[in-house]
Amino acid sequence: MKIVIIGSVAAGTSVAAKARRNDETAEITVYNADHDISYSICGIPYFLGGEIDDLATLTPRDADWFKKRYNVDIHTRHEVTAIDSNAKTVTVKNLTTHETKVDHYDTLVLATGASPKVPQIDGVDQSHVFPVRNIQSAAAIDQYITLNKSEKATIIGAGFIGLEMAEQLTARGLEVTLIEGENQVMPHLDRDMAFRIAEELQKNKLTLLLGESVTQITKKTVTTSSGNTIDSDLVILATGVKPNTKLIEGTAIARGESGAIKVNQQMQTNLPNIYAAGDAAESFSVITEKPLYRPLGSTANKMGRIAGDAMTGGTLAHRGILGTGILRVFGLTVGYTGLTEQEARAEGFDIEVLHNIKPAKAEYLGGAEMVIKAIADRRTKRLLGVQIVGEDGVDKRIDVFVTALSFKAKVDDLFHLDLAYAPPFSTTKDPVMYTGMALKNAIDLKNKLITPEELVTRISNGEELQIIDTRATKQYEASRVDGAINLPLAKLRSEASQLNPALTTVTYCNKGVTGNAAQNILINQGFKDVYNLSGGNKNYQSFKNSQN
Repeated sequence: MKIVIIGSVAAGTSVAAKARRNDETAEITVYNADHDISYSICGIPYFLGGEIDDLATLTPRDADWFKKRYNVDIHTRHEVTAIDSNAKTVTVKNLTTHETKVDHYDTLVLATGASPKVPQIDGVDQSHVFPVRNIQSAAAIDQYITLNKSEKATIIGAGFIGLEMAEQLTARGLEVTLIEGENQVMPHLDRDMAFRIAEELQKNKLTLLLGESVTQITKKTVTTSSGNTIDSDLVILATGVKPNTKLIEGTAIARGESGAIKVNQQMQTNLPNIYAAGDAAESFSVITEKPLYRPLGSTANKMGRIAGDAMTGGTLAHRGILGTGILRVFGLTVGYTGLTEQEARAEGFDIEVLHNIKPAKAEYLGGAEMVIKAIADRRTKRLLGVQIVGEDGVDKRIDVFVTALSFKAKVDDLFHLDLAYAPPFSTTKDPVMYTGMALKNAIDLKNKLITPEELVTRISNGEELQIIDTRATKQYEASRVDGAINLPLAKLRSEASQLNPALTTVTYCNKGVTGNAAQNILINQGFKDVYNLSGGNKNYQSFKNSQN
């Protein structure tokens, strides 16, 4: 069997390695238009910021290494320009000599990756404007900054790459302006969580412009849709990527709803003996089972391994993805998985939403707060999605939630996890466990939750609510929920008779725990409809600020 693979970054090399492990007799040829193979795109910002000293660290393997280890022939600077699925051939152009040849295949793999979205902006093609695309672009950006002594950078786009580049260029000493067309950073987060990242950016002296688009780029300035003119001698395009499917134009290979190549669980396309994997291929959601396109190196590696196994008689099948992501933004770590609140509502789920503010480890050992936003389905009690923002411990918790979501865990299950505990690493009731416990109680209507957004809406609609601030008077006077009365928890039992048990009541404290205790007191005293404010006053004030 002759296997031809187009592309040799994460997916392509994974296909080749797995196919060789399964079949020592197959002839495996890889064509790659780029200079480098199997490189870490995700490491590029950290090279540009100086955390990685040598760019070669991101290209640990070359074609000779693959030949010796796997007996795979990788041809760099060779672009496949056409596919003939009937004849089972590909046309290949040598980009160094400009010679063209036709090669045949028994099995073909499309691992062509993704390409940057380049916005239609006047001046976007100038020499100081760069996408963050590959090792060559990383070297070019680094060289440009050094030779031109760049001082002011504008980054267009505040997603993964935009935020990582903002952090790293700031670390390199550049003055950074970050421009995002949406009204929030990180479109894969709910706005109330994304706002916390925006605060961190501003705390680190970045200029952040939201709800703005760039209309013109000159050698020294960037102009936005609102008329802002920003001094800038370097522009980074972080406006997202799209599946690189140009090669299949004019063929019968089908695209999916996302525009990426449509595949089944064995990574097979609609044409026999043609597979697709990585950023060029469409995945699907573990939760909704609908098509989902989230290009990441981890997913590309997984898809490549599945394709290599399937074409050589293996039984691996793709189980879908959750759209998990994690990144560092200065002092914060941001992790997310599954559906956001907005996505869950759009899918028609009847959801419960919890904001859980807890330290990552014992506070007496310096445990810093994490904000966990968890979404669950009330009907099935299944966990649907989680977003976490915090200084420490986010990676550990998000991976626990990923595991739970992957195995379709219910919120009840989280409390019963036998998680590792010692004060330097966790709290006795880990934030994951507390999340499950609080969601279960809310869904069972024992301890109902109300989000800041829902509370603000009900107040704005003129609903008569009894809002009780259970904190100390000094805290109440410093900041409070609109319309709240101060009744500290220590006095609540004796003074609850002053309240109206027939009115809808909302209790709250600073972060949620004392508010929950007050909620239990009132429920036990016969109050009919009592909510605890999700995330307490701290979360409420953050939400209010995010709306300004």
